[in-house]
Amino acid sequence: MTRSRATLALALTACLWSVGGVFIKSVEWNPLAIAGARSAIAAATLFVLLGRPRVSFSWPLLGAAVSTAACMLLFVTATRLTTAANAVVLQYLAPLHVAILAPKFLGEPTKPRDWAALAVAMAGMALFFWDDVSPDGKLGILLALGSSVAFAGIPLCLRRLGGRGGQTEAVLLGNALLALVCLPFYFQGSPPDMKGVGALMILGVIQTGLAYYIYTRAVQHVRALEAMLIPVIEPILNPVWVFLFIGERPSLHATIGGLIVLGAAAVQGILAARGK
Repeated sequence: MTRSRATLALALTACLWSVGGVFIKSVEWNPLAIAGARSAIAAATLFVLLGRPRVSFSWPLLGAAVSTAACMLLFVTATRLTTAANAVVLQYLAPLHVAILAPKFLGEPTKPRDWAALAVAMAGMALFFWDDVSPDGKLGILLALGSSVAFAGIPLCLRRLGGRGGQTEAVLLGNALLALVCLPFYFQGSPPDMKGVGALMILGVIQTGLAYYIYTRAVQHVRALEAMLIPVIEPILNPVWVFLFIGERPSLHATIGGLIVLGAAAVQGILAARGK
């Protein structure tokens, strides 16, 4: 895969991730049961896509697996204990963690234009969610911060695997781990109806399984920070689907903030594709 194709693959990953909000709302079930069932379906999807998974255990592979499971679990829990906007904004501090850690952890320098793109993207994100961010739910805020650290750990550990491979297998293990952790919650409340089951299949097969398959292929050909900054468009696209399917319009400053984030990600993507 070339760098330009990897950049497009990351943008496609963000688009697939972003449909989660619409379909999760279609499932009447315990949130942790939804997260676990989605990951179980995603793990099965990745297993099929890989054909014959080859797991060669190493600490970067285990780190990526644990980061994947922890990121999803902490984010779902955070959204229950604080506002969804708080959880999203804090989770997308992950590029900042990567910018700080990548030089030492991977030997990938964070350049001045990276810091500029990161600052613009974070400013746009803050503007986008300006109305919905609040100080409520201190525990949820802490969990969302933890989610951002785990989210950053995914590309860092996947990049550390390098040419040894196993990137997709690591994410498969992470989803399987989360499915097991959430097992007790499957029996709380009534199971989802057929509409909910259909939404879960889309969430597991496409929004998580296929999306992570594409992501793990792309992350091998770009820097870890690029693998974080380009998908930052994901929370911006989520309300777009809500608007298209439900008709809920975003505010003016949210629209401006979204355009700023899209612009920052697009510039970063173009530079990444050119290999500069």
